[in-house]
Amino acid sequence: MIMILIAILIWAALFYLNIRLSRSASLPYAGAIVPIIFGIALLVLWEAIVRGLSVPRVLLPPPSSIVATFFTALPILFTDFVQTVVKGALSGYILGCSAAIGAAILVDQYSFLRRGLLPIGNFVAALPIIGLAPILVMWFGFDWESKAAVVVVMVFFPVLVNAVEGLQDTDQMQRDLIRTYGSSYWQALIKLRLPAALPFIFNGLKIASTLALIGAIVAEFFGSPVKGMGFRISTAVGQLNLELVWAEILVVAMVGTGTYGVLSYFEQRLTFWHPSQRERTKP
Repeated sequence: MIMILIAILIWAALFYLNIRLSRSASLPYAGAIVPIIFGIALLVLWEAIVRGLSVPRVLLPPPSSIVATFFTALPILFTDFVQTVVKGALSGYILGCSAAIGAAILVDQYSFLRRGLLPIGNFVAALPIIGLAPILVMWFGFDWESKAAVVVVMVFFPVLVNAVEGLQDTDQMQRDLIRTYGSSYWQALIKLRLPAALPFIFNGLKIASTLALIGAIVAEFFGSPVKGMGFRISTAVGQLNLELVWAEILVVAMVGTGTYGVLSYFEQRLTFWHPSQRERTKP
């Protein structure tokens, strides 16, 4: 109990520090420091509660044990990362998002595609992945190609819907103005409509980045070679090796956070003119 009380006191001190930092507008990098301190406070509380109450590791291992397992199992985690993230999720993400943006341009140009393709997109988006993944695994085999196919299906329609909505974001006055300069459809698309659609496209890309990881991992539960994050989580749970499960979850969290950060960086660089970005950069 003493350990828990000490942890609560440390958590309270860090929580108070966070409140003071969040109210300090002049402190540089406060937006990055505050979540880091908050995360450290949660880890301290987690560690103390698990050890102080003697929680079995098969239920919830302490963070220190998870970190130790992470560094011990780095070769296994790297192999799983390459199989699931690089081969399955990334390849499917690139193919699915590229196809979605290309399809959005066609949908924008031909109205009959809007009436025919978008309702199908709503139908496919409602399909549960646990029903879709085993079918695609049987079609494309047990290696990473079937996981990439699952990812393509999962990311295609969210990016398509956002891209189509973005291409419609320009108003009639803007389109009439660019036509007065004698621009063709493709010139108007490249110089006006695609730039205007970028905030919507990046919104779809950020949503799809999360879906890609989920799709690739879940698909590995239905068939995979003896490597991959989904395979490792499934087998580690069966062996009651919860530290390795949490280490895999840590890798997924790092990849997801990093991907979201990279997309947000490029969004800020390419859509600095958009009102949402101007609001973020205000002092």
